[in-house]
Amino acid sequence: MQSWRESPGVVVVLLAPAVLWLLLFFLIPLGFIWVISFGERAGPVAIDITWTLANYRDAIDPLYLGLFTRSLRIAAISTVIALVIAFPVAFAITFASPRLKPILLLLVILPFFTNMLIRTYAMIAVLRRNGYVNFSLEQLWEAGAFALQPFGLAGMLGERFVPLDLLYNNTAVVFGIVYVYLPFMVLPLYASLERLDRSLLEASLDLGASQFRTFFFVTVPLAVPGIVSGIMLVFIPAMGTFLISDLLGGPSSQLIGNVIERQFKAANNWPLGAAMSFLLLYLTFVLLVLRAWFEKRDRGRG
Repeated sequence: MQSWRESPGVVVVLLAPAVLWLLLFFLIPLGFIWVISFGERAGPVAIDITWTLANYRDAIDPLYLGLFTRSLRIAAISTVIALVIAFPVAFAITFASPRLKPILLLLVILPFFTNMLIRTYAMIAVLRRNGYVNFSLEQLWEAGAFALQPFGLAGMLGERFVPLDLLYNNTAVVFGIVYVYLPFMVLPLYASLERLDRSLLEASLDLGASQFRTFFFVTVPLAVPGIVSGIMLVFIPAMGTFLISDLLGGPSSQLIGNVIERQFKAANNWPLGAAMSFLLLYLTFVLLVLRAWFEKRDRGRG
């Protein structure tokens, strides 16, 4: 096989479009926002770059730290729920028949064919007081009341069905995040499980281990790379989301992403918004470093 060092020109030509794209539409705009985070507002639209740290000091105000903490908590809960749901789904896809597997994968990636805004709006129809969830619960309540009526126990379920408040709260935000980002958890888990050496599972069962022990002590450890990748792909965007919390959350469910969005738009305070954005970015870098450290440690043990 010919080494790329023997024809570096071909490699440069192939990499040039991607590098140029990242430079023009990612690194330069990101650097522009980073510089603005050290600026001060000099007017309605003017910003003076004074290299002050006041914006970062304001960004760690207790009020904003509370929003950071809430965002961290909701993102962590959503990631754990997504992992619990996605692992069995990925496991089922991995061991599905060759004919059924492409269909299941298509169902997983099908939400990507629809805009995230439309999918989030669809959740409003599902979670509102007269939505599909409450409608289904009401039908179950009526069926239960009808079944208990001959025994004189219909009153146990109450005089009438009371719809649940599922919208405009933290629960709705968590539900929306899990719904939107679940495919990002399923796909890396599936990729990791697909590469799994199934002879190890057979050996565990042959040696007397139960299905339960085999799953938790053989399958799950071997799927750790996919678990870590899925956690990163869900947790990081969940930390900075603002669309889901803006549409599904109430006043007490606003996340740090909503504050950043308002700093850039309604408040027109770009320096503070840029500082908050980079605090999130710094947190992302810390998570990536921790991931690399864990991988290096596990590789060293292996």
